[in-house]
Amino acid sequence: MQIKYVAQLFFPEKVQQQPSAALIPDIRQFKDSDHGVAFELPLAVLSFVFTHNDSRAFYFMRHLCNFFVFVLGVYALYTLARWYLRDWRWGLLAAVLLVLSPRFFAEAFYNSKDIVFMACFAMSMATLVYAWQRPTTARILLHALATALAVDVRAQGVLLFLFSLPLLLLANPLATVRQNPLKTATLYVGASLALIVAGWPYLWSLSFAELWQASDKISHYPWSGPVLYLGHVFRVPTEQLPWHYIPVWLFVTTPVTYSLAAGLGIIGAILAITRTQHLPLQRCINLLTLLWLLLPLGIVIVFHPILYNGWRHLYFIYPAFILLAVHGLKLLYQAAKSAALFWRVVAPVLLLITGAEAGYTLWRMAKAHPYENVYFSFLSPQKAEQLFELDYWGLSYREGLEWVLAHDTTQTITFCGKGGYLENNSLLLPVEQRARLLFIPSDTYASPSAKARYFLTAYHYYGGKPQHYPVDPGQEVYTIYADGLRIFSVFRR
Repeated sequence: MQIKYVAQLFFPEKVQQQPSAALIPDIRQFKDSDHGVAFELPLAVLSFVFTHNDSRAFYFMRHLCNFFVFVLGVYALYTLARWYLRDWRWGLLAAVLLVLSPRFFAEAFYNSKDIVFMACFAMSMATLVYAWQRPTTARILLHALATALAVDVRAQGVLLFLFSLPLLLLANPLATVRQNPLKTATLYVGASLALIVAGWPYLWSLSFAELWQASDKISHYPWSGPVLYLGHVFRVPTEQLPWHYIPVWLFVTTPVTYSLAAGLGIIGAILAITRTQHLPLQRCINLLTLLWLLLPLGIVIVFHPILYNGWRHLYFIYPAFILLAVHGLKLLYQAAKSAALFWRVVAPVLLLITGAEAGYTLWRMAKAHPYENVYFSFLSPQKAEQLFELDYWGLSYREGLEWVLAHDTTQTITFCGKGGYLENNSLLLPVEQRARLLFIPSDTYASPSAKARYFLTAYHYYGGKPQHYPVDPGQEVYTIYADGLRIFSVFRR
């Protein structure tokens, strides 16, 4: 849609010649036009050039690009940790822990919103520290570009200005290149704003009054629906989620030793900031990392923005969490070499436990693949199913459709369920298989249609109670389990 808008500005006649142009809504009429397109726009262009309207090829290309951006984010985290802890081995450990975070690894292939934004945010933080160490014009412009990319993926990237401006105004006393801090900050802001507008065609079409309305919508996204949390179905926005929603989700979906190490790292970072003997770079990254983790959490707790689908809207704070966890592990490593007998005994044991859980997490990831997105660190499958949302991305629908196609020989297979999930997953199937599928819409998305032979469900939109349905769905003939969790079923009438 935004490509259509850009093309109409420069090649209006060619747009009119495209048979699909009439099907694409106008940029002002589409309700999600105010979503950033720094990732989606290049993908659409690549799709037009390389996939030739083959939806299956497009999805595979999309997953590859998504994972590539995640890898860039992993490298940015490695770089930050290497600077922060002054050793490439600690940087490598930070990168490994991010990859060995089950939900992030799973979503790295398909979550083009939160994972891509997390990676862009991490790259922006890395370019910020890079520019602060030696504030040349080239480095400032590189950081401005990284900031613009993050904002043009998700508007919450404007938080980067809160991190960047104070740091650029307080120049590094040890920098080998000296520039006027005010000029540096002005260059950064001006270049960032210009690049943000250049990379977001929706902004080109707005007047100042409409731009203000759009910014208000972005900060108060008008979503409504059920959210399962601690066994209770909250009706958002009528019911407000409790303040502990994000901290609890973060804790239960992260390996326990990572969380404990991060807690130790937070204490160590706070203490390090107060010690004048620490190098400016380490003090800078300590402060930056603490703010990166805690400021967005504080904003969510105080202002109660609309949240849903776990804690994915705050995935961008997770690299800071990993940095602090590795800092905590380094403190344990140093304690293991101290003169105190207690720490020489306890610290190695704690490090071994952390390593063992990382290995156990890798084993669980391999066993659950590709459904690491429903990983819970210490909850039993029964408790997790009762208390939290499971496969809210609908990843399991593809396997369900493939099972139906493999076990039903009829020429036309009628099925029903959540339409959006079923349609998106069916686009990953070969054309000849898609031709056999006939979707039957239901009166409501929670009601199996009597006209369909199969009913496919990933449960999460039934209030977290898989055994309760408005009508009898039929006989359960296929079930998908991920790490003991029942995440998907096929019912047949």
